[in-house]
Amino acid sequence: MKRRAFIALLAGATAAWPLPLSAQQGERVRRIGVLLPLPPVILAGFFDELGRLGFVEGRNLTVDRRTAALRRPAVYQWPDLAEQGGLVGYGPRFAEIFRQWARQLAKVLAGTAPADLPVEQPTKFELVINLKAAQALGLEIPPTLLVRADHVIE
Repeated sequence: MKRRAFIALLAGATAAWPLPLSAQQGERVRRIGVLLPLPPVILAGFFDELGRLGFVEGRNLTVDRRTAALRRPAVYQWPDLAEQGGLVGYGPRFAEIFRQWARQLAKVLAGTAPADLPVEQPTKFELVINLKAAQALGLEIPPTLLVRADHVIE
Protein backbone atom coordinates (compact mmCIF):
# COMPACT_ATOMS: atom_id res chain seq x y z
CA MET A 1 0.00 0.00 0.00
CA LYS A 2 1.33 3.34 -0.94
CA ARG A 3 1.76 6.14 1.51
CA ARG A 4 -1.05 8.28 0.03
CA ALA A 5 -3.53 5.45 0.12
CA PHE A 6 -2.55 4.67 3.71
CA ILE A 7 -2.99 8.33 4.82
CA ALA A 8 -6.35 8.52 3.03
CA LEU A 9 -7.46 5.29 4.73
CA LEU A 10 -6.32 6.59 8.11
CA ALA A 11 -8.05 9.96 7.59
CA GLY A 12 -11.27 8.24 6.50
CA ALA A 13 -11.25 5.90 9.46
CA THR A 14 -10.68 8.81 11.86
CA ALA A 15 -13.55 10.80 10.38
CA ALA A 16 -15.90 7.83 10.56
CA TRP A 17 -14.90 6.88 14.13
CA PRO A 18 -17.86 7.31 16.48
CA LEU A 19 -17.37 10.23 18.82
CA PRO A 20 -18.63 9.99 22.38
CA LEU A 21 -21.77 11.98 22.90
CA SER A 22 -21.66 14.46 25.73
CA ALA A 23 -25.11 15.01 27.13
CA GLN A 24 -26.01 17.72 29.57
CA GLN A 25 -25.22 16.43 33.04
CA GLY A 26 -28.04 16.50 35.57
CA GLU A 27 -27.81 18.14 38.96
CA ARG A 28 -25.57 16.32 41.42
CA VAL A 29 -27.49 14.00 43.74
CA ARG A 30 -26.36 14.12 47.35
CA ARG A 31 -26.85 11.26 49.81
CA ILE A 32 -27.47 11.62 53.54
CA GLY A 33 -28.23 9.08 56.26
CA VAL A 34 -30.70 9.48 59.12
CA LEU A 35 -29.81 7.25 62.05
CA LEU A 36 -32.24 8.31 64.76
CA PRO A 37 -34.83 6.32 66.74
CA LEU A 38 -37.65 8.63 65.66
CA PRO A 39 -40.96 8.27 63.90
CA PRO A 40 -40.99 9.87 60.43
CA VAL A 41 -43.50 12.52 61.50
CA ILE A 42 -40.87 14.06 63.81
CA LEU A 43 -38.32 14.23 60.97
CA ALA A 44 -40.76 16.13 58.75
CA GLY A 45 -39.43 19.53 59.87
CA PHE A 46 -35.91 18.52 58.87
CA PHE A 47 -36.94 17.54 55.35
CA ASP A 48 -39.26 20.56 54.99
CA GLU A 49 -36.38 22.89 55.78
CA LEU A 50 -34.05 21.06 53.38
CA GLY A 51 -36.71 21.38 50.66
CA ARG A 52 -37.06 25.08 51.35
CA LEU A 53 -33.29 25.38 50.90
CA GLY A 54 -33.35 23.59 47.54
CA PHE A 55 -32.57 19.97 48.47
CA VAL A 56 -35.55 17.78 47.56
CA GLU A 57 -35.65 14.04 48.13
CA GLY A 58 -35.95 12.20 44.83
CA ARG A 59 -34.63 15.14 42.80
CA ASN A 60 -31.20 16.07 44.12
CA LEU A 61 -31.17 14.26 47.47
CA THR A 62 -31.21 10.58 48.46
CA VAL A 63 -32.00 9.69 52.07
CA ASP A 64 -31.08 6.43 53.80
CA ARG A 65 -33.27 5.94 56.84
CA ARG A 66 -32.39 3.68 59.74
CA THR A 67 -34.93 4.21 62.48
CA ALA A 68 -36.24 2.21 65.40
CA ALA A 69 -39.20 2.62 67.71
CA LEU A 70 -38.91 3.69 71.32
CA ARG A 71 -39.19 0.63 73.50
CA ARG A 72 -38.68 1.81 77.08
CA PRO A 73 -39.78 4.75 79.15
CA ALA A 74 -36.67 6.73 80.03
CA VAL A 75 -35.40 10.25 80.57
CA TYR A 76 -34.54 11.81 77.19
CA GLN A 77 -32.89 15.00 76.07
CA TRP A 78 -35.80 15.72 73.72
CA PRO A 79 -39.32 16.66 74.92
CA ASP A 80 -40.79 15.03 71.79
CA LEU A 81 -39.66 11.60 72.99
CA ALA A 82 -41.53 12.00 76.28
CA GLU A 83 -44.63 12.61 74.16
CA GLN A 84 -43.86 9.39 72.24
CA GLY A 85 -43.78 7.26 75.40
CA GLY A 86 -40.69 8.36 77.33
CA LEU A 87 -40.87 9.27 81.01
CA VAL A 88 -39.32 12.74 80.92
CA GLY A 89 -37.88 14.91 78.18
CA TYR A 90 -35.90 18.09 78.71
CA GLY A 91 -34.30 20.04 75.91
CA PRO A 92 -35.08 21.76 72.64
CA ARG A 93 -37.86 20.59 70.31
CA PHE A 94 -36.90 18.35 67.39
CA ALA A 95 -38.55 20.68 64.90
CA GLU A 96 -36.24 23.56 65.82
CA ILE A 97 -33.12 21.40 66.00
CA PHE A 98 -33.86 19.79 62.63
CA ARG A 99 -34.45 23.17 60.99
CA GLN A 100 -31.07 24.25 62.35
CA TRP A 101 -29.40 21.03 61.13
CA ALA A 102 -31.01 21.41 57.71
CA ARG A 103 -29.68 24.97 57.34
CA GLN A 104 -26.16 23.82 58.20
CA LEU A 105 -26.38 20.69 56.03
CA ALA A 106 -27.54 22.79 53.06
CA LYS A 107 -24.47 25.00 53.48
CA VAL A 108 -22.18 21.94 53.51
CA LEU A 109 -23.92 20.43 50.48
CA ALA A 110 -23.53 23.76 48.69
CA GLY A 111 -19.77 23.59 49.22
CA THR A 112 -19.02 25.41 52.49
CA ALA A 113 -16.37 23.67 54.55
CA PRO A 114 -17.80 22.40 57.86
CA ALA A 115 -14.96 24.11 59.73
CA ASP A 116 -16.20 27.47 58.40
CA LEU A 117 -19.71 27.06 59.85
CA PRO A 118 -20.56 28.90 63.07
CA VAL A 119 -21.65 26.93 66.12
CA GLU A 120 -25.39 27.30 66.68
CA GLN A 121 -27.15 26.45 69.92
CA PRO A 122 -30.86 26.24 70.74
CA THR A 123 -32.41 29.08 72.69
CA LYS A 124 -35.55 27.44 74.06
CA PHE A 125 -35.69 24.33 76.27
CA GLU A 126 -38.85 22.52 77.38
CA LEU A 127 -39.60 20.08 80.18
CA VAL A 128 -42.23 17.43 79.35
CA ILE A 129 -43.32 14.83 81.89
CA ASN A 130 -45.32 11.75 80.93
CA LEU A 131 -47.44 10.69 83.91
CA LYS A 132 -48.72 7.63 82.00
CA ALA A 133 -45.18 6.28 81.77
CA ALA A 134 -44.53 7.17 85.42
CA GLN A 135 -47.64 5.25 86.54
CA ALA A 136 -46.65 2.26 84.41
CA LEU A 137 -43.28 2.20 86.20
CA GLY A 138 -44.84 2.80 89.63
CA LEU A 139 -43.09 6.15 90.04
CA GLU A 140 -44.46 9.24 91.72
CA ILE A 141 -43.32 12.54 90.23
CA PRO A 142 -42.88 15.29 92.87
CA PRO A 143 -45.50 18.07 92.61
CA THR A 144 -42.76 20.72 92.54
CA LEU A 145 -41.40 19.15 89.34
CA LEU A 146 -44.86 18.91 87.81
CA VAL A 147 -45.38 22.64 88.42
CA ARG A 148 -42.15 23.48 86.59
CA ALA A 149 -43.01 21.31 83.58
CA ASP A 150 -43.96 23.04 80.33
CA HIS A 151 -46.24 20.13 79.42
CA VAL A 152 -47.60 17.23 81.50
CA ILE A 153 -49.06 14.18 79.74
CA GLU A 154 -51.79 12.65 81.91
